Amino acid sequence: MFGIADFGAFCAAILLFLALPGPGTFALLTSTGKGGRRGGAAATLGVILGDQVLLWLAVAGVAALLAAHPAWFKAVQWLGAGYLAWIGLTLIFARDGDASPIRIEPRQYLRQAFLITLLNPKAIVFYMAFFPLFIDPATHLGLPTFAAMAVTIAIISAVYCLSLVMLAEAVSAKVRAHQGLARALQRLAGVALLGFGIKLATP
Repeated sequence: MFGIADFGAFCAAILLFLALPGPGTFALLTSTGKGGRRGGAAATLGVILGDQVLLWLAVAGVAALLAAHPAWFKAVQWLGAGYLAWIGLTLIFARDGDASPIRIEPRQYLRQAFLITLLNPKAIVFYMAFFPLFIDPATHLGLPTFAAMAVTIAIISAVYCLSLVMLAEAVSAKVRAHQGLARALQRLAGVALLGFGIKLATP
């Protein structure tokens, strides 16, 4: 199908990759907890846009360029790690009433989720290694094949992320009724984001 070898396996692999907890997942959960379904939907769009940018950068060979220049790749790693760690630390040490680093205004959810997704340089390497596994050399169409892959990834991501948003929105209504639990979950999210930042900065 469009030069994609084993389209079913390709879709299953994307779904499995999405199910692995990562920075984007916490961006979705945090945005939904603060802005409800609209915040979660905006964050979903931000995640998808950031993912598409990384996807097409990988297609253009940016991963190979970064691999050939370790210093450049390390700089991008540290940039992403620093951004995630800053958000995590802000969440951990926020006092009651402090503003969240993920702003309450709906327009901020998309921007934050986009940046969190975009500043994950390892995702570029993942796509660079992932695509060749599902390309059929005999029927590959070049750009149309990559476009079909990109559209498939965007659709699966939208369905998965919006389903996660719906679930998180139902849970967050109960969490808001218990402020102590809400603060604990905020700090837990901060620790997780800090951990992702540290992980990004290490091989």
